[in-house]
Amino acid sequence: MTIDEVLAMNEKQIFDRKSIQIKPVDLSDTICAFANADGGTIAIGISDKHRRIEGVDYHEEQLNEILRTPIDYCNPSVPVSTEMVECVNYQGKPDHVLLMHIEASPMLHANQADEAFLRVGDKSKKLDFNDRMTLMYAKGVRYYEDEPVADATIADIDLDFVRNYCNRIGYTKSPEEYVRENKKFVTTKDGKDQVSVAAILLFGKNPQLFFPRAFIRFIRYDGTEAKVGKDMNVIKDVIFEGRILEQVEKAVGFIKIQMKEKTYLGANGIFVTEEEYSEFVRTEIVVNAATHRDYAIKGTDIQIKMFDDRLEVDSPGTFAGMVKKENIRYTHFSRNPKIAAFLKDYGYVKEYGEGVDRMCKELEAIGLPDPVFNSSTFILKAMVMSSAFVKERLSIDAQKIADSDNNLPIDGSKVADLQENLPIDGSKAADAQEKLSISFYKSAYEMFRYNEPTINYLNQLYYLIDANQVFGSAYISKILSCSERTGRNLISKLKEMEVIVAVKGKGKGVYRFKYNSEI
Repeated sequence: MTIDEVLAMNEKQIFDRKSIQIKPVDLSDTICAFANADGGTIAIGISDKHRRIEGVDYHEEQLNEILRTPIDYCNPSVPVSTEMVECVNYQGKPDHVLLMHIEASPMLHANQADEAFLRVGDKSKKLDFNDRMTLMYAKGVRYYEDEPVADATIADIDLDFVRNYCNRIGYTKSPEEYVRENKKFVTTKDGKDQVSVAAILLFGKNPQLFFPRAFIRFIRYDGTEAKVGKDMNVIKDVIFEGRILEQVEKAVGFIKIQMKEKTYLGANGIFVTEEEYSEFVRTEIVVNAATHRDYAIKGTDIQIKMFDDRLEVDSPGTFAGMVKKENIRYTHFSRNPKIAAFLKDYGYVKEYGEGVDRMCKELEAIGLPDPVFNSSTFILKAMVMSSAFVKERLSIDAQKIADSDNNLPIDGSKVADLQENLPIDGSKAADAQEKLSISFYKSAYEMFRYNEPTINYLNQLYYLIDANQVFGSAYISKILSCSERTGRNLISKLKEMEVIVAVKGKGKGVYRFKYNSEI
């Protein structure tokens, strides 16, 4: 790594910079935070505020203190490798910046005051008692990816593939030296080679020889639900085997050819193609499953299920470490840090902790609900809605629904119409009125901690009902294909959230969404 590359890096989940003047007791917090999370690199000799190059060569006493910090100030000691990068300091003198490389540790590390920290984004977060207990539990065993594979030998590793990987990351020694000297891919015990789970999954000639269900299965259904027996509606069923990289590449590519695309002439005369699932979203949901799957669960596989309205990915395992459904957007913990680092080298993992948040932002930008994550006994399910399906539902002519046989019953009569400009309190709702923001809407239901099915329904309602459109429980049951009881329950939830108002002059039990101006 060159000094220009170091200076170009922003502080993030796996990188930080510190002044040479930092106190060892403060540096230990950052070292422990990296070791407790995904590992990372600390650049010493660059001021963290202004990126001024201070260097370390002219601060010998302070440098020695810093080099002892992982041993003297961390409990237990944190293994650290170091690298000196040539530079010219701010005074114009030849100098060096110290890089401290820290790997993710299977143990919990604390400072001298017995305070534990975890790297979250670009900060080192101090853990409270509950978070610390959770992390200790998560780290109670070795990472499964480090476990030796019975009967596997160096001959089971594809050294040509390792060579290509070494070329990619700039490793200049031989492929065999790489797997023996790095990340404990191959270790020796009692004179016998021990090949790790990660080594077989990432570099193996035939990973499925040792892990028969370590593959990705793609299933395409006709419709919005999975049917069995004589009604079975599977129209595609494909298995992707090989190394993890090959599985991910094949699965992501196959989703692309199976999803819907719409091409039209844009306003500027250039053809525009709208994809059902954006490149980042469809890639991230697969990569997340492959990266964080619990490979110790050998009885099942990763399953990608494509329905007309959504994409689901089932991955063996549950939420990893301190990650929960409530914090998954901003909290990161690697069940398989070596697999995560490998996929990052190939560009599939962009930045640790960024993936889910970026998915949410991309989906929000095109008016789609956030991805939904659910965990059962041993399966973690991720789901994203189809943009094509949502837009199709949004394009339903409200007038046709109103005039159909299933119009809303209100006090023994029917709602006459569901046009956009409805009489509200004796006046017309202006076309310019905007429905309440999605951020306010989400904060409203998050406050009540509704269960996941309810949140899914609430998200769909937000995107399927226009700003000036009236609705009741019967209308909700129609557009969501749910029972009227569920429709009434959802109305109650919306009232509880204080995001809807009753529409006068239309009978009982008719509402619209609040406008931004009414919040």
